[in-house]
Amino acid sequence: MDPIQEAFALRLQEKGVEVTSTQLEQFETYYRELVEWNEKMNLTGITDREQVYTKHFYDSISLAFYIDMNDVRTVADIGSGAGFPGIPLKICYPHVQLTIIDSLNKRINFLKHVVQETGLEQVQLLHGRAEDWARKPEHRDQYDLVTARAVAKLAVLNEFCLPYAKVGGVFAAMKGSSPDEEIREASRSFKELKGKLQRVERLTLPIEEAERHIVVIDKTAATPGKYPRKAGTALKTPL
Repeated sequence: MDPIQEAFALRLQEKGVEVTSTQLEQFETYYRELVEWNEKMNLTGITDREQVYTKHFYDSISLAFYIDMNDVRTVADIGSGAGFPGIPLKICYPHVQLTIIDSLNKRINFLKHVVQETGLEQVQLLHGRAEDWARKPEHRDQYDLVTARAVAKLAVLNEFCLPYAKVGGVFAAMKGSSPDEEIREASRSFKELKGKLQRVERLTLPIEEAERHIVVIDKTAATPGKYPRKAGTALKTPL
């Protein structure tokens, strides 16, 4: 194990997340494929190995510091991009059934390749708009945990993500700087979409000490039939 992986494993261990040598190999494979594919298509602005391990892998797994992943069976990652936070969480918690939805087919193809190279199982990769997949009964009100990392403002994210969460499930929005204003702006969307703010967790990333926030939202009842509105509407006119 080299120093970067050793520091990564140690930092996770301090937070109660144990990773095996096999899991570390999966992370390294993921890193290599990310950098290689990034030369052909824009997946990330971060390619330095230590920074990928911190700003992408550790950052993604930080969700597990605040939500007990052992109690979670199904996860939907909406607008996952290069697979964050879904794939790092799946590597750490192989029992989870992961569904990733992204609107760009090139990214879905990259993720299919990553899943194949890392040997991950029970990963469903769906190309399309979050608003369209949320209308399908097999995805609507179905997931224990729904998450999105740095996709859009909370009023918009609620409409993208809450329809996927089962009643009693959770939507966790992963944010950078303080989400207080976004939370205030999203008050109507919480009411409309049957979400209730549970808590906001704050953490600091190791090394460069960047601030991160996780907004944890409970799903209190089934999403009303009129939501999500048709693709593009939530972004143009947020609730």
